[in-house]
Amino acid sequence: MLAVFFCAIIKLVTIPVPIRVRLAPSPTGFLHIGTAQSAIYNWLFARKNGGTFIVRIEDTDRARSEKQYEDDILAGLKGLGLEWDENIYRQSERTKMYEEQVNKLLDGGKAFWCRHTPEELEAERQAQLAGKDLPRHICVHREDPLQRDGGVIRLHIDSNSTRKIIVDDVIRGKIEFEERLFGDISIARTETNVLFHFANVVDDGEMRISHVIRGEDHLANTPKHILIAEALGFEPPRYAHLPLLLAPDRTKLSKRHGATALKDYVKEFLPEAIFNYLAVLSFTPPADKEKISREELMEVFELEKVHKTGAIFDVKKLEWFNGEYIKKMSDDELLMMIGQKYEKILTMVRERMKTKKDLEEFDFFFETPMIDPEMLTWKKSTLEESRTMLARVKNIIEKDGLENLRSKLDELGAGDRGLVYWPLRVALSGKKASPDPVDIAIILGKEEVIKRIEKAI
Repeated sequence: MLAVFFCAIIKLVTIPVPIRVRLAPSPTGFLHIGTAQSAIYNWLFARKNGGTFIVRIEDTDRARSEKQYEDDILAGLKGLGLEWDENIYRQSERTKMYEEQVNKLLDGGKAFWCRHTPEELEAERQAQLAGKDLPRHICVHREDPLQRDGGVIRLHIDSNSTRKIIVDDVIRGKIEFEERLFGDISIARTETNVLFHFANVVDDGEMRISHVIRGEDHLANTPKHILIAEALGFEPPRYAHLPLLLAPDRTKLSKRHGATALKDYVKEFLPEAIFNYLAVLSFTPPADKEKISREELMEVFELEKVHKTGAIFDVKKLEWFNGEYIKKMSDDELLMMIGQKYEKILTMVRERMKTKKDLEEFDFFFETPMIDPEMLTWKKSTLEESRTMLARVKNIIEKDGLENLRSKLDELGAGDRGLVYWPLRVALSGKKASPDPVDIAIILGKEEVIKRIEKAI
């Protein structure tokens, strides 16, 4: 009786599966801003649940994989503060394990050599498309004796199966696929040269990955991965397919819309601003709080509450986030980022700067600007009127210096302040938009101000 009681207790106790997630980029290009978002969500999920965040370089495409891209990926993750918990894994260093798993499937009759030529497969595909059938290959060689005779290695799929493959997606709920519609899945070119899908599943199984958190463009591959995992004897992980980042025209974000590589953004934006923006772009924290620290995000992040639909990647919004983080920086931190030469105008820079590129707006403090004469006119005024007004401003400064300059200019422009301030702004900065011209004058000093006004005149 006591034994039965303890058995009942054991059945009620569920041992939680250790949380293990992975980011698995291919080093065939620079780290994409969308992949950076996926990395953030994987990292947040691991940290929230006391789990492990793994980075795995999927370099099975040997022709396109390059060391410079791997270096860029790892540098980008480090720059965002996404530290990984185990040594970096590289698929190129795991080929022996893939070979063993392929041979296990071949020996067990779960995989076979398909000897159809690429031309035959393409002709079959075109015929299926013409007949409005879903393209799939049910190979006549699947029952042949085990032999290698060219072609590729395929996983044996039951083409008569009525089974539904159910993807229990954390974000999207349950999605059903019909097993019979997949045909025999290609898994390797040779025993030692496996394809992406196979290596992906073997690695997830061997690394005991509990959750695969990736872009929704991989959703169509997921039932294939489940079938491969079942054939290998692995328990498939839970899947969560993230919404894609979209361009303003609501198409998939691509180079034709502008920069897509993270490296192009870190030149202009603070890592914390990028992290914050990408984190809340497809996930809404409690109380719709937009500006939120990574420590707070680690506490409130819930994978189930990631949005289902794609979010528009808005550079203007990212600029706003960056500006907010700049305003919070200490003077020393900001000067360390932009350089000591901006010390005298630091308050002005902090108020107006949203990206590092905005520093160009302050170039006129360090070199005499080029002036377009036509810019010196205010609305419908003439060049002569502007010249006359600049001469009067010069006289005031020569006589009284810069003390109480604003009140004196206000008095001079009592009828139309723009007729005074506009040409002075252009004379000092060479720009239509700039900080307040009196503030500029005070920083430049009397001698430099007179020099620039004379040049404008």
